[in-house]
Amino acid sequence: MTDVETPEYVPGHGLLGGRTAVVTAAAGAGIGGATARRLLEEGARVLISDAHGRRLKEHEARLAREFPGAVTAAVCDVTDDSQVRALFETAVREHGRLDVVVNNAGLGGTAPLADMTDGQWATVLDVTLNGTFRCVRAALGHFRADGRGGVIVNNASVAGWRAQAGQAHYAAAKAGVMALTRCAAVEAAEYGVRVNAVAPSLAMHPHLVKVTTPGLLAELTAREAFGRYAQPWEVANVIVFLASPYSSYMTGEVVSVSSRHP
Repeated sequence: MTDVETPEYVPGHGLLGGRTAVVTAAAGAGIGGATARRLLEEGARVLISDAHGRRLKEHEARLAREFPGAVTAAVCDVTDDSQVRALFETAVREHGRLDVVVNNAGLGGTAPLADMTDGQWATVLDVTLNGTFRCVRAALGHFRADGRGGVIVNNASVAGWRAQAGQAHYAAAKAGVMALTRCAAVEAAEYGVRVNAVAPSLAMHPHLVKVTTPGLLAELTAREAFGRYAQPWEVANVIVFLASPYSSYMTGEVVSVSSRHP
C-alpha cells in the first residue's frame, strides 16, 4: 500500500451565501471547528457552540478576525434541552434566520463491554445519541414553524457499521445517529427539510491523540486505503456538500467519509 499525500486545501466557492448555520462542538481543532471555518468560507453566517466556554470564546475570536461580522458563539451543553432550545433561538435572534444545522457533538471512550459501567454507557449515549436527538428535535420544530425549509447534517461514524473492541457504547450511539437521521428525513420531507449524516473513519485532531494509544492509531491508519488519516477539513468538505444546494435531492443518507479497506 502506498501512502497518498493530503491534497491541497480547497478554496470556498460561495455555496452558502446569505445562509445561517449552527455547528455544535465547534470550539476545537476537530471536525466541528473545521466545519465552522468551511461554512464561513462558503459565505454563511455561523453560530458556533460548545460546552467549553473558554475554548469557545477563543475560537470565536480567531474566526472573527478572519470573518468579521459573520460568526457568533453560544455555550451549549447538548445534554441540557433548555440550552439546546436556547441555542437555536440565539441563532435566529442574532442572524435573522436559520438554514443549516450541523450536529457534531459526540463523546467516545474505550472500555471492554464486560467491564463497562452503567455510567460509562449512559454518558456516551447521552452526549452522542441523545444530544443529537435533542438538537434534531429543536431544529425540526423551528424549520416546521418557519416554513422555509432547511438542512440538518449529523456526524455519525463508521463505528456504527464496523465492530471494534472496547467501543460498544460509542458504536451503539453512532448506529443510533444513523437510524435517527433516516427517520427524521422521512418526517421532515413534507416541510422541505433535508436530513443527512456523514460517517468519518479516522480524522486526526488533538483530542483523538489524547484518548487513543499510538499503537491503536498506527493500526487504524494502516487500514486506510490511502495509508493516512483524514484531515478534519476533508470531512468538513462533505458536510458542506450536504448543506449546499448541490445535494438538493439527497435526504436520509449516511455518507461514509473513509478510505478504509477491509
